[in-house]
Amino acid sequence: MIGYSFTEYIPEKDKRTPFERLLEIFLELMVHTSGDVDEALDWLRELDKEHKLTDENYTIDDFIADLFQKGYLQQPGDGQGEGSGGATLTGKTEQAIRKRSLDQVFGQLKKGAQGGHRTKQAGQGDEITGDRRPFEFGDGADQIDFTDSIRNAQVRGGVGEFSLHEKDLEIRETELKTAASTVLMIDISHSMILYGEDRITPAKKVAMALAEFIITRYPKDTLDIVVFGNDAWQIQIKDLPYLKVGPYHTNTVAGLQLAMDLLRRRKNNNKQIFMITDGKPSCLKVEGGYYKNSFGLDPEIVNKCLNLAAECRKVHIPITTFMIAEDPYLQRFVEEFTEANNGRAIYTGLSGLGEWIFSDYERNRRRKA
Repeated sequence: MIGYSFTEYIPEKDKRTPFERLLEIFLELMVHTSGDVDEALDWLRELDKEHKLTDENYTIDDFIADLFQKGYLQQPGDGQGEGSGGATLTGKTEQAIRKRSLDQVFGQLKKGAQGGHRTKQAGQGDEITGDRRPFEFGDGADQIDFTDSIRNAQVRGGVGEFSLHEKDLEIRETELKTAASTVLMIDISHSMILYGEDRITPAKKVAMALAEFIITRYPKDTLDIVVFGNDAWQIQIKDLPYLKVGPYHTNTVAGLQLAMDLLRRRKNNNKQIFMITDGKPSCLKVEGGYYKNSFGLDPEIVNKCLNLAAECRKVHIPITTFMIAEDPYLQRFVEEFTEANNGRAIYTGLSGLGEWIFSDYERNRRRKA
């Protein structure tokens, strides 16, 4: 009988440079501190004291100097400086944070070829499927497979004078590529950091990962980011690392209205709204101020939400609601909202949020509008 032989476990040596190891930690801290460089570096120094991240050959001060030299940090004005006070992130760092979020959330995905995504229908496009069909009125000359068409004419006519008839023509099928327009709504009401749970940081990471995924894999698609609290406003993708929760109620109506307005300007047939929220709608903007009700589900607020969900359904805009709360009465509202829109509701924890959003992004963008 052959037994087991145990040997000493030798962990794989980390081949990264000290700068690369510290950069990974720094980028993570930048998300948690909403882009506050000084706070992130203070945390990094504390982590260094506790976990001995550096040694006398490479210190935190060396790392900070490298951040400036390599273009990850800049001082206001000329972009140079030895200290970290008042330093801000560069576009290079913002992109690095998005790429890191993509690796964290969609780890197995790789950058693909640029272009659109495929539908299940064949049509006028730019990628050959290998299928053939007879010529039909309206087909373009660039779709004709002349090799097969000439062969058909020779088979039909036999030996003698060559002639090409319409019935000889064969068409190469191509896959129709579509473009999708997506609005991602993020709840930034105060409840997103209540009860000792940080919900806004995972939401930001998912948004950055989705943005980087679309930019690199589907550059013809569009992604707009809408945040909503008492009001709703659009932010740019580059602003995501700096996003913070405010002392807000939840004006879902304002978020949906802005999302619909943004999608109306898009010419793509495939349009969709993703909404990440953990709370009930509790606020409306009215003449002269706001109407707020944090107790239960207010019928006036709820009805306006349902009406907007139905409006989206009429113009073929599905809404996928990612509900990161488990209250039964809130789930009933989401179910009613989803039914009005004929959309989809997903009740998910923070750990599975990214996988669900990616899955639905691919699922909805292949639908026939």
